[in-house]
Amino acid sequence: MELQKLIYTVEDGIATIAMNFPKNLNAIDEQMADELMYVVDAAEKDPAVKVVVIKSLGKAFSAGGDIGYFYKLIQAGGEVNMDGLISKVGVVADGLKKMSKMVITSVNGAAAGAGISLALGGDFMICADNAKFILAFVNLGLVPDTGATYLLAKSIGTTRALELAATGRPVGAEEAKALGLAYKVTTPEELEAVTMKFAHKLAAGPLVSYKNIKKQIYDTCFADYKKWLDETEVPTQRECAASMDFQEGCKAFMEKRKAVFEGK
Repeated sequence: MELQKLIYTVEDGIATIAMNFPKNLNAIDEQMADELMYVVDAAEKDPAVKVVVIKSLGKAFSAGGDIGYFYKLIQAGGEVNMDGLISKVGVVADGLKKMSKMVITSVNGAAAGAGISLALGGDFMICADNAKFILAFVNLGLVPDTGATYLLAKSIGTTRALELAATGRPVGAEEAKALGLAYKVTTPEELEAVTMKFAHKLAAGPLVSYKNIKKQIYDTCFADYKKWLDETEVPTQRECAASMDFQEGCKAFMEKRKAVFEGK
């Protein structure tokens, strides 16, 4: 596959996946989702790859879904169907958790919407102190997707996950570390060096042990992940995407005003 929105390299046993669409804040559309599926599968199958690093180029990790695209569809009288995109990013999220290699996500700037799911999809998250995690779905009249609700509930418990999902409030880097979501916080200037130093440490470690630790945890905590994505997340988001509240939320976001929801 010819990559248009990602840069994929393998060096010294470390596969680096860099999101490279900064003009759109690395928003995850179907093209990027296809490319992510491709490189995650390639990294898993490549015996030369020992560790995977996911990072971004530009000032944001990922803005999540492309709201501008949804807005244009709504303005043209079309329907927004997210089933395909959610399913694809779900394959990526499940693939990262199921992967036999350790995965590090290196987060700089904003991670919003599906960008949060990608950041949480790794085994270790290292973030810059300017990182900000925003479950903005509720502000659009949507539910978290691409596994965010599932991953957060597993990581920080249902009460905190519900609070973040229902309020959509931003979570800074230090709070993410305090919640146990981030492994380490550093400066934006040192993020690359800190991430790669840890990646090289893992690459020199007991890889068979790592592989089986991940399998134990996956089988214990994530065995129903893909089933949940297909049977719970996709239909709940489908209902929200068909609502008038979503249309209003999307229009309000693009028009830079407060949304007026009517609950329908």
